[in-house]
Amino acid sequence: MTVPPRPGPGTGPELDPDGTGFGNDADPLDFVAAVGASWHWAFGSALITLIAGVLILAWPDETLHVLAVVIGLYLLLSGMFRFVAAFAGRAHGERFARLLPAVLFVVAGVLCLRNPLQTVAALSLIVGLIWLASGMLTLYTAIAFKGLPHRGLVVAAGALGVAAGIVVLALPTESAVVLTRLLGLWLVLLGLMELAVAFALRSVTVAGGRPR
Repeated sequence: MTVPPRPGPGTGPELDPDGTGFGNDADPLDFVAAVGASWHWAFGSALITLIAGVLILAWPDETLHVLAVVIGLYLLLSGMFRFVAAFAGRAHGERFARLLPAVLFVVAGVLCLRNPLQTVAALSLIVGLIWLASGMLTLYTAIAFKGLPHRGLVVAAGALGVAAGIVVLALPTESAVVLTRLLGLWLVLLGLMELAVAFALRSVTVAGGRPR
């Protein structure tokens, strides 16, 4: 789950006087932080999750190889989105809590893509552990750091990630078809929750007078 940044006046790098972009002396990290703080970035991350779930549900009879590739691409792309969004965190501890799941997603995605011909048990273990760890870190971020917009939605997204991880790890998946339907369903649910968080972030940024 992508944790929304804490919007507020005076955050992010300044634009050029003509409003066309960042100044030549802008800090690259400030630029990355501004991108990660945008609700559009959270929306893009949510779309990655939702599209992966729809693709998996649309191809329930495909091979385990195809499933592993789709899951690997989802984890890799989602990890990249999370990595950029992590720089929007103000506090050092908050940024670390966001960077850790991003790194886990990227590593898990590389593992899936490097060896797509793995067993159903191995694939479910990778995804289950990633969702569980990411959900727990999202819950920690929502509880530990003040000022997060729509904290209730963030807590719900974290709880859903924890539930998804537990379900995938606890239920036996003896066939690729069972795993496909299970992962596809959870990805759609997680994607819809992340979309809700993105639109909630949009309402906060628009209300705060920040550019859309």
